[in-house]
Amino acid sequence: MSYGFLDIATTPSVREVQAQMGADRMWRTFDGDRPSDRFTEAEAAFIAERDSFYLATVSETGWPYVQHRGGPAGFLNLVNDRTLAFADYRGNRQYISAGNLSANNRASLFLMDYAQRMRLKIYAEVETLALDADPVLADLVAVPGYRAKPERMFRLHLKAFDWNCPQHITRRFSEREVAEAARVLNDRVSRLEAENADLRARLAGEGVPA
Repeated sequence: MSYGFLDIATTPSVREVQAQMGADRMWRTFDGDRPSDRFTEAEAAFIAERDSFYLATVSETGWPYVQHRGGPAGFLNLVNDRTLAFADYRGNRQYISAGNLSANNRASLFLMDYAQRMRLKIYAEVETLALDADPVLADLVAVPGYRAKPERMFRLHLKAFDWNCPQHITRRFSEREVAEAARVLNDRVSRLEAENADLRARLAGEGVPA
């Protein structure tokens, strides 16, 4: 039966290690399909909330390279249920990911939600586009008010995705998440202080020492 993501990830060498560890039978007898070639509403919502992800590519010499990509939440855009896109902004000008993709357009993405201990893995084939190659796509990936300079666009054609279990994901919280939690707490403190002030005023009006 199909397991979607593992149909790509499981190579002969992977099967050999699975056999050495006694895990091969588990995957050979997997009961049920896990289609993963189209994003559902769950993946769409998860992707829209991400403000970063990790992008892995491979060079002509076989060396892997992992790069962190970040921006405002939603900078990785869902074009449709089989396509993602994002603007490639100027960084340290090494162009390692861009160069790797020009030779081998296959990539892997890790999208992390540390607060909820969730991880979405994506296999995709990446298309590199000039900014003026597709005006509609350029409008979609543009981030109003973001001051970084875009140099190109990447359009990612989904091959497969998979969700990982939360084991070993250490909880971490972004500045935005901490600020939101603090806002709720501060609002509650303000309400309690207002109630306390009102109670003190009523007691004072009745001649009761506060």
